[in-house]
Amino acid sequence: MIAFDQLPKSIKKSLRYINQDVKSIEKLELLEKALVLSIKKRKLQLKNEA
Repeated sequence: MIAFDQLPKSIKKSLRYINQDVKSIEKLELLEKALVLSIKKRKLQLKNEA
């Protein structure tokens, strides 16, 4: 796994936001769904390019 210091700034900000500012399970679940959907879409795009 990539060291935290080597991650893009936007990812670090997102992780800090999740760890420090998310106060409800509902909000965390919404973020999880959005992230999983984005990752799945990108995986599909990369597979189709190969």
